[in-house]
Amino acid sequence: MNSATGRRAAPRTKRDGGAHALRPRLPTETRQRIIVAEAVRFFAEAGFEGQTRVLAKRLGITHSLLYRHFAGKDDLIERVYREVYLGRWRPEWERLLSDRSRPLEARLKSFYRAYTDAIFNLEWVRIFIFAGLKGVDINTRYLALIERHVLRPVCRELRVEAGLPDPDELPVAPEELELAWGLHGRIFSLAIRKWVYGVPMPRQFVATIDTSVHAFLHGAARSLASGAIAIGRR
Repeated sequence: MNSATGRRAAPRTKRDGGAHALRPRLPTETRQRIIVAEAVRFFAEAGFEGQTRVLAKRLGITHSLLYRHFAGKDDLIERVYREVYLGRWRPEWERLLSDRSRPLEARLKSFYRAYTDAIFNLEWVRIFIFAGLKGVDINTRYLALIERHVLRPVCRELRVEAGLPDPDELPVAPEELELAWGLHGRIFSLAIRKWVYGVPMPRQFVATIDTSVHAFLHGAARSLASGAIAIGRR
């Protein structure tokens, strides 16, 4: 009882001084999901130079507790990669690109609309850029996935459109692959404009995607038909 006010004092809570004081115990899987979600935000803001001690403080846990859940920073980065990049990949996109019941232009427009809807956000883009600057292998692994599951299938479909041999007969030439990279890079550059340079994306974003696909297909078709790209070279 406070003798001056006559009010009962609030009960004191014993604190042990640790960052995780007063936090309820959480199941391991739940705690790990919380850590990964905050790590995604943290690396998107601070880059991979960000220290895990700072991350632990943001989470309200001790540094030692963080490392009871993850073997080290590389292990945590691996979980971020699986969460942000592999977790947003959709296997149906590959089926879409190879569905010859639809015109190739329609397939590419549908793919890039869905793809940008899934990946165009601050965390995805900034982590990708920071990984490249720091030399973290997120970039190389993800770009290998893109080449295997998007760009080479696009090159195959371009061959079909042009009436040229399948890549199983004659391998995709580096120049063909660069054409496909050109379209992919053009669309990704819109995200860089917004979340790296701070420049707004076009208001008619879907129309920009559609125009980019249309221009790519007409340019690629002319290049293949004219023989400007010699197919079959490794």
